[in-house]
Amino acid sequence: MAGAIASRMSFSSLKRKQPKTFTVRIMTMDAEMEFNCEVKWKGKDLFDLVCRTLGLRETWFFGLQYMIKDTMAWLKMDKKVLDHDVPKEEPVTFHFLAKFYPENAEEELVQEITQHLFFLQVKKQILDEKIFCPPEASVLLASYAVQAKYGDYDPSVHKRGFLAQEELLPKRVINLYQMTPEMWEERITAWYGQHRGRARDEAEMEYLKIAQDLEMYGVNYFAIRNKKGTELLLGVDALGLHIYDLENKLTPKISFPWNEIRNVSYSDKEFTIKPLDKKIDVFKFNSSKLRVNKLILQLCIGNHDLFMRRRKADSLEVQQMKAQAREEKARKQMERQRLAREKQMREEAERTRDELERRLLQLKDEATMANEALMRSEETADLLAEKAQITEEEAKLLAQKAAEAEQEMQRIKATAIRTEEEKRLMEQKVLEAEMLALKMAEESERRAKEADQLKQDLQEARDSERRAKQKLLEITSKSSYTPMNSSTTTLPADLPTFNLISESLSFDFKDTDMKRLSMEIEKEKVEYMEKSKHLQEQLNELKTEIEALKLKERETAMDIMHNENSDRGSSKHNTIKKVRASSPGQKTYLHLRLQSRLFQGTLRVVVGWSCVILTCA
Repeated sequence: MAGAIASRMSFSSLKRKQPKTFTVRIMTMDAEMEFNCEVKWKGKDLFDLVCRTLGLRETWFFGLQYMIKDTMAWLKMDKKVLDHDVPKEEPVTFHFLAKFYPENAEEELVQEITQHLFFLQVKKQILDEKIFCPPEASVLLASYAVQAKYGDYDPSVHKRGFLAQEELLPKRVINLYQMTPEMWEERITAWYGQHRGRARDEAEMEYLKIAQDLEMYGVNYFAIRNKKGTELLLGVDALGLHIYDLENKLTPKISFPWNEIRNVSYSDKEFTIKPLDKKIDVFKFNSSKLRVNKLILQLCIGNHDLFMRRRKADSLEVQQMKAQAREEKARKQMERQRLAREKQMREEAERTRDELERRLLQLKDEATMANEALMRSEETADLLAEKAQITEEEAKLLAQKAAEAEQEMQRIKATAIRTEEEKRLMEQKVLEAEMLALKMAEESERRAKEADQLKQDLQEARDSERRAKQKLLEITSKSSYTPMNSSTTTLPADLPTFNLISESLSFDFKDTDMKRLSMEIEKEKVEYMEKSKHLQEQLNELKTEIEALKLKERETAMDIMHNENSDRGSSKHNTIKKVRASSPGQKTYLHLRLQSRLFQGTLRVVVGWSCVILTCA
């Protein structure tokens, strides 16, 4: 019995000691996390847990945001989480967002995770048109966003249409021009190609350096009414408080820099701004809800604290973070240089290999052609040898015929000689016969018959003589032909001869020495004014290029005001300058800070430009 009671008591005490928890869902710009939180946790406990999970140390820029009846609110650090007006259903959802914005992102944002979260948030605000961005600046920002996501431009990988599914430009900009998605992609890609060599964090920082000079960057707007009941807008940002017309969020009517504000306070729905200069009237306005005044005061306190913090020496923690960031940046730079060298060496090796392969194929083709030529030469040589053999046989035959002709000529000559002898004998007989005829003439009567017979014989002899002469003439004419001169026939001189020269192909493969290329240390930054002038010229070219495609009837009121402000050269910074000029007795370090800030960064976006770039420079 006692044991059962003791066990029951121990179980009860254990149950009491076990803390109750609830589930919280944290939404960042690119992730979603869930945590089990204790009921007693305050806002700071949950916020610190999220920051540790993200590895974030620059916590002063961020906060946990939630919605109360369509009104934005931030989780208070010193208040229990469940004591806020949050939905009681689990999981309780908070959005981890940037609450305060830096004056100069490059100087103030140290950690890479901080830069990345700001980049994602500002990019979303521009695409959702919560921050007005001129068309030409939108294209430039889109090119840096593509560099951050895809790395260096490679035409063989990033082919036409690779940005078709990407959301890179505000819909307002797309609808303002008669341009196809392919035309936008072409202009974005042209500038994207110019960002070669930038790492993701560098591209994101360039994006923020351009975006931080947009008029609506980092400004929280609230609807207010002045004493006369005129509806206005109150803007709270890192520089101070600004009063805008309801339809013009770009150029403030009045600005109160933080160093010129003595006090801000509210009573119920009335909010009061007391300038440092007592000659300037106190500005009072009313908001729609008490909750809005609380939020305004919360943002004023946070921005003023950061404003004063920037103008003091960095704390030890910030100095450590900046030192670590510099070391990490140097390490990454060395790693990128090493990778770049290896990549370049690999590309050189691949090019050398490709060149050798190409040369090898070329030599193989030449060797094949040479072998074919050699085979054709051998075939030609065989054909010529065969022809030479045939010619030799023909020459032998001709020599044989020439010898036979020579023998025939000798026979004809011998026959001619015998005919001449017979002729002479016949002539001698004729002479003897004539002499005999003369002797017998005296005996003509006596031997008349013998004479007639002799005459007849003579006549026949003369006929025979004529026939012999004719025969002799025929033979003589035949013997007058020129005989063949030699028994040996010489081949014609123009008979082609072929000298087959055997050439050996030499394959001289010289090993290409791999050049060790060392990356030069990053060149010193060019002065801002030169870069700004060059970038301004590019933007002006882009504006001129697309101005003809602009649809005037689709211009929004914000576009028209932006163009008018650009023509007048007015902006919220100029307004702040005028305010500073009207109170010369005050400290001017903010004014100088603002002027310095206006000349920093990578791009001063000219308000009033009309869009788009590229042919991929």
